[in-house]
Amino acid sequence: MTVSTDIHSPSSVSTEPPLIKGNPTFHAITEKISELTERKISLEWLVLFGMAVSIVLVLLGSVGFLVWEGTGIWGLNIPVGWGLAIVNFVFWVGIGHAGTLISAILFLFRQRWRTSINRFAEAMTIFAVICALIFPSIHVGRVWLLYWVFPIPNQMSMWPNFRSPLLWDVFAVSIYFTCSLAFWYVGLIPDLATLRDRAKTKWRKLTFGIFSLGWRGGQRQWRNYEKAYLILAGVSTPLVLSVHSVVSTDFAVSIIPGWHTTIFPPYFVAGAIFSGFAMVLTLGILVRKAFKLEDIITVDHLEKMNKIMLVTGMMVGYAYSCEFFIAWYSGNPYERFAFINRAFGPYWWSYWTMIFCNVVVPQIFWFKKYRRHIAIMFVASILINVGMWFERFVIVVTLARDFLPSSWDHYTPTFWDWATMIGSFGLFFTLFLLFLKFLPVVSMAEVKGVLPQADTHHHGHGSHAKNAGGHE
Repeated sequence: MTVSTDIHSPSSVSTEPPLIKGNPTFHAITEKISELTERKISLEWLVLFGMAVSIVLVLLGSVGFLVWEGTGIWGLNIPVGWGLAIVNFVFWVGIGHAGTLISAILFLFRQRWRTSINRFAEAMTIFAVICALIFPSIHVGRVWLLYWVFPIPNQMSMWPNFRSPLLWDVFAVSIYFTCSLAFWYVGLIPDLATLRDRAKTKWRKLTFGIFSLGWRGGQRQWRNYEKAYLILAGVSTPLVLSVHSVVSTDFAVSIIPGWHTTIFPPYFVAGAIFSGFAMVLTLGILVRKAFKLEDIITVDHLEKMNKIMLVTGMMVGYAYSCEFFIAWYSGNPYERFAFINRAFGPYWWSYWTMIFCNVVVPQIFWFKKYRRHIAIMFVASILINVGMWFERFVIVVTLARDFLPSSWDHYTPTFWDWATMIGSFGLFFTLFLLFLKFLPVVSMAEVKGVLPQADTHHHGHGSHAKNAGGHE
C-alpha cells in the first residue's frame, strides 16, 4: 500500500534534488533507524547517561533545599524579585519553540526538508518545556500550594487571580506542552508499529504494541492519520506564536522602564525561534555524528537551519536597536536611563555578551562556506544559545536600578541559583538520552515519503517500487 500524503506529492518529489544522500531503499531506512533502538546499550551511552543523571541529582538537591529553606537561598532582593528562576523559565520555553515550529509550521508550508530533523526537534520541545515548568513551580515558594494556580473547585470557594501573569503562564505553557506532546506522539505511531513488528522480546512487543494503537498501515489508517496530523499542525501553529507572546506579556504589563513596551511579543517570538533553532542545530550535529546519520541529516538540512537563524538573528538585532530608539524618542528619562544603564551600567558585560552572540555571530552565515562548515556552525549555535540566555538575564537585572536610587541594589546569583540552572540542563540531557536510546530519532515514515521512489511516477530500481509503502 502507498504512503498517501499530500506533502509528498509526485510533482514536488521529482523537481527537487534528493534530500537523502545515497538513494537508500525503504527497507534500508527502516533497518538503519530501527537498529539504533535495538542494539545493546553502549558504554559511551552509559557514561553520558550517568553524567546526566548525576547532574539531575544536583537539581533534586537544590530543589529539596529550596523547599526546606525557602527562596531566601537564592540571590533575590527587593528590587530584583525574580532572578535566575524567571531567566531560566523564559530561556527553556524559548528553546522549546523550534520543535513545534519545524513540525507544524514547516509542515503546513510543505517544507519537506523538515522530515529528517522534526522527530528529535519535537522531543527537544517536550523536554525543554518540562525544564521550563520547574522554575515558576518552585519560584512560588510554597510549592505544596502550587495547585492554587489551577482553576479547580476547592473547599475554600477561591479562584485564581485571572489578572496575574503567573496564571497566564500556566494556561499558555500547559496548553503548548499538551499540543506538542500530542503532535509528537501522533507522528510516532507508524514508527512504533514498525518497532513492534520487529520486536524480538516480549516486553518490546507488548510496549510498542500498546503505544502503536493497533497500527497496521492500511489505507484508511493512513488517511485518518494524515487528517489528525494536519489538524494538530493547524492547532499547534498559533500556539507557537502565542505562548512566548504570553510569556513576554509577563514583563510588558508592568510599568518598569525597559519592560513596558509593545515590541516584546514579536521580539520574544523571534528570539525563541532563534534560540530554538540554535539548540536543534547543536543537537542535530551531535546526533548525526554519534549515529552516523550524515546521509539522512545532511549538510543541506543544517544550512537551511543556518539561514533561518540568520533571518531571526537580524530580527532580534533590529528589536534591540528599536528598543534604544523608542527609549530616546519617548522623552521619558527613566526609559532612557534603563537602556543606557544596560549598555554602560554595572551589568555592561552581560549586555555586550548578548550583542556579540546574538547580533555579530549570526552574520557569519551570510557566507555559504561557513553555513556548511560543521565546526563553525556548532560553535556558533552554542554561542547563540549563550547569547539568548544573557538576553533574558539583561532584561531581569534591569530591576536592580529602578526609579529611586535609594532602592537600588546589586543582584548576584548564589550557588543555589546556579545549581538549579545546571541541574535543569542535566534533566534535559537525561530525557534526551533516553529518547535517543528507546525511540526512533528520525521519523522513518516521513523520511520514506521524500525518497525519489516515493514518487508514483518514479522509474528507478525495481526493489524500490516493491518496497514503496506500508510501515516496514
